[in-house]
Amino acid sequence: MASGNKLVIVESPTKARKIGGYLGKGYTVMASVGHIRDLAQPSQVPASQKKEYGRFGVDVTDGFKPYYIVDDKKKKTVSELKKALKGADELYLATDEDREGEAIAWHLVQTLKPKVPVKRMVFHEITPEAIKDSLDHTRDVDADMVDAQETRRVLDRLYGYELSPVLWRKVGPGLSAGRVQSVATRLIVERERERMAFVRAPYWDLVAELAAGSAADAEDDQPSTFKAQMVQLGDRRLASSKDFTSKGQLTETAAKDQVLQMDQAQADRIAEALADQPFTVVGMETRPYRRRPQPPFTTSTMQQAAGNRLGMSSRAAMRAAQGLYENGYITYMRTDSVTLSQEAIAAARKSVTRVYGSEYLSAKSKQYVTKTAGAQEAHECIRPAGSSFRRPEDLASVLPPDQLKLYTLIWRRTLASQMADATGSTASVRLSAQAGEDGEAIFQASGTVIEFPGFMKAMGYGTEKPKGAAGKRDRAESTDSAADNGSLPPMKKGDRLKASSVNPDGHETQPPARYTEASLVKTLEAKEIGRPSTYASIISTIIDRGYVYERGRALIPSWLAFSVVRLLETNFPRYVDYQFTAQMENGLDMIAHGKEKGKDWLTRFYFGSGEGAAESTDQAHQGLQEQVAQLGDIDARKINTIEIGDGLQVRVGRYGPYLEDTADLDAEGNPKRASLPPTMAPDELTPAVGHELIASNAGGPRQLGIDSETGGQVEVRKGRFGPYVALVDPESQEAEEKKTVASAKSGKGGHAAKSEAPKPKMASLFKTMDPDTVTLEDALKLLSLPRTVGTVELVDTKTGQIDQATVTANNGRYGPYLTATKPDGGTETRSLSNEGEIFTVDQAAAKALFDQPKYGRRTRGSAKPPLRELGQDPESGKPVTIKDGFYGVYITDGQTNRTLPKQYTAQSIEPEEAFRLLAEKRAAGPRKRRTKSSGTKSKTTRKTTTRTAKTSRTKTTAAKKTASTRKKSATTEKKA
Repeated sequence: MASGNKLVIVESPTKARKIGGYLGKGYTVMASVGHIRDLAQPSQVPASQKKEYGRFGVDVTDGFKPYYIVDDKKKKTVSELKKALKGADELYLATDEDREGEAIAWHLVQTLKPKVPVKRMVFHEITPEAIKDSLDHTRDVDADMVDAQETRRVLDRLYGYELSPVLWRKVGPGLSAGRVQSVATRLIVERERERMAFVRAPYWDLVAELAAGSAADAEDDQPSTFKAQMVQLGDRRLASSKDFTSKGQLTETAAKDQVLQMDQAQADRIAEALADQPFTVVGMETRPYRRRPQPPFTTSTMQQAAGNRLGMSSRAAMRAAQGLYENGYITYMRTDSVTLSQEAIAAARKSVTRVYGSEYLSAKSKQYVTKTAGAQEAHECIRPAGSSFRRPEDLASVLPPDQLKLYTLIWRRTLASQMADATGSTASVRLSAQAGEDGEAIFQASGTVIEFPGFMKAMGYGTEKPKGAAGKRDRAESTDSAADNGSLPPMKKGDRLKASSVNPDGHETQPPARYTEASLVKTLEAKEIGRPSTYASIISTIIDRGYVYERGRALIPSWLAFSVVRLLETNFPRYVDYQFTAQMENGLDMIAHGKEKGKDWLTRFYFGSGEGAAESTDQAHQGLQEQVAQLGDIDARKINTIEIGDGLQVRVGRYGPYLEDTADLDAEGNPKRASLPPTMAPDELTPAVGHELIASNAGGPRQLGIDSETGGQVEVRKGRFGPYVALVDPESQEAEEKKTVASAKSGKGGHAAKSEAPKPKMASLFKTMDPDTVTLEDALKLLSLPRTVGTVELVDTKTGQIDQATVTANNGRYGPYLTATKPDGGTETRSLSNEGEIFTVDQAAAKALFDQPKYGRRTRGSAKPPLRELGQDPESGKPVTIKDGFYGVYITDGQTNRTLPKQYTAQSIEPEEAFRLLAEKRAAGPRKRRTKSSGTKSKTTRKTTTRTAKTSRTKTTAAKKTASTRKKSATTEKKA
């Protein structure tokens, strides 16, 4: 390496290539590919140090000293970095400017042990100007930030390793607890509990369609008709959704104000009375409308906007943002700040003038202030990089679709922050009509006219709609104007209007909306739980662990999550308390600012605070270690039981959740049970639905009737591999009943007492058959299989001999097929295209199939028809279908494949959801496959090791023989 060379280390290869291009000669830019070392797992700690580090990879008795190791996968990287460092005269650490990046830089110093000057480069965008400026303003590695990051890493290890084993023992194996993931799961479970307890309340009002003047008199830009809603009857205000409690009753305030809750009968009566009545304008009001732009994006608000407006998951949004940052298109995407640099303000205002015109520019430049507690103000907001912003259309050919969409959103938000307010006017009108004996009915209508769109011009002015949102769009992220309500026609007080229609309008109060990724991120940030930069990985973790699954954009907790949260709430309430979790995050901020030491903070967290903490029974003074030690007995059955009502309860067992009815016992006195559909959300399991499941599933097989030939009972059953029909002959009926009783007693669904009686004849249902609607005739046809088709001539390709083979049709594990059996017992098979052909294929068709060459399982044959066609993908333009493949059901557009999530079936999934799943898979890109070189290298290494071992053994044997010869010689000499 040339003299005067400087080594620059960054995290990713993409970032290295970009920065290397800016630095040029004299600089070698290399990537550490993330962390080069991490906390050791207990199994990785050497035997000599197991006593100190063996439990956590941390010595809690020596100031929480961590035991770090360089992973085997990173040893090659470390070796290459050390080699490059030998020829360098300076080392520049250019990792990200947050705590994680600071910790990576510190680990590089600790591992590489450089003997040359070390300088820390800090920049928030990858542009030539920013990189040059960072070279001129280097600093040392920030020890306080490293301390905070190391404390967080140790904290998470202690939290997880102490609490997770409790979950393993009392809920199920393989579960995990986490400082933020457990709290996030609790939020989602609590919302589902609210939905389960929610009682819907009906309420009615009326909607009148009115005409002001005549259509001929109306101006071109003014409507002649509008709709008004009834808000008052007599002196009583009509109830709205805000007037009801979650129990479906009027609130105390509404009851005190005598709010009227109309029912359908009263609404119908009033609508009839108002049909021919004139509506008089009794009040008009016009007020100015002004709407201000929002601040530029932070990590949190970017994730929320990407979810609400683009339908992107937090993980997909952060992945796209990472790519944009590393390639120099946006500033650093992990930030809590909304601050814009003066350079960015100038660039934004210049772009506004160029794209929209100077009239859309705000009179003065706008600077925003971060209000989030603990925000890292040293960072800038997320914005387009550089001193001149590139327009999205100029990047359309170089950016992937997901990155282009996100860049467009960031570009628009940044420009909008420097644009003028949207202005207009809002008009409201009150109208009166006589409703007979019910008195005077008051109606109200309002409309907003946007006279100057201002920043809305950049944000789409109401042209963009959220994609796949589970609930209402977050008002803070909406750019649709109130003008969607429309403007009102010209009117004045005293005008009499004619109603073309007056219709009752029924409503029901709605339970609180489930969390989406966007709304969960917003709530976590509002409660100051965790860091926005970690939200994507947290949400991914609780989904991967099976605590939460997605339906559309909604996050739904599993029954397993109910058990986990209940155990933590009951026995460790402090560690899933929202305020306590926020305080932990604030403590880490204090360490990062040098106001506290990580060692002292961890001591209080783990061992407790104050003298006598170990003897205290107050959780506020106990440490985590003491609380786990004093845990005592936990009633696992109680923890894993969720009451539904009316004697029904969900039990979370080792093999999954199931429903049981404690009020309906079988002959042996055991509760009747039923399995739970994987697609059923907890709030959908009402007592009525539960009793239906018990009746259909827990009551045993559904009896279809008697087989006239054998006298046996024909039943539909649900087995491990799907529904099937069974023919139970009279002799084995009694044994089957005993087997059912034994299975119910065990509660393990399938472990039964052994029976000497013959097993019933069974046949799987076709995929097109519904176990709830299958008939006796259908079942007998299935039980008659295999069906004899006829005989065909088979020619032996080797000998030329012709055999008469009997052909039968049947259904098997890999689908419907034909079997041709030769006189000598040999067989040949051919696949059928669908299950229906089993009963329709004739001898001629069978002969045609066997005349064709056979296709093996691994060769190309006739493709299965799709299970369902969903239409054209809006992004790729290709037809999307659902198919049944070797590894299960999947969604495909012919190029991108996505396994169908378990909460959906081929028939239940909505096309829009399938398109979203494909888009996420497309954005994630192909999986990296292991190359053959690594395998070859491994084999070579093993061969080399074997040869070395053989050589070593040979040398050892020779040495032993030499030593033995010398010993004998010495003995002989001594005797002589």
